[in-house]
Amino acid sequence: MAHQSGKSTAHYAANRRSLNIKRAYQRKYNKKPKEVKRRVDLKRINRLKGTYGNGDGKDVSHKKGGGTFMEKASKNRARNRSKA
Repeated sequence: MAHQSGKSTAHYAANRRSLNIKRAYQRKYNKKPKEVKRRVDLKRINRLKGTYGNGDGKDVSHKKGGGTFMEKASKNRARNRSKA
């Protein structure tokens, strides 16, 4: 089954200026201390579990209660996306 592009993908493909504005915002957002700390913490957990950079396709996933477990990266990253 082929991946289908969404409305935003089509919009940014047709509007380069909008894409550049979005990228500039994202660069600024990713530099925030809170976001840097969040990424550092996630990498730390991933390294402790022995899965960081080994190509096994696993991610550390977070449970509602605060715990973590290993899960396929594709399932972990797809869970909270919009279903449009």
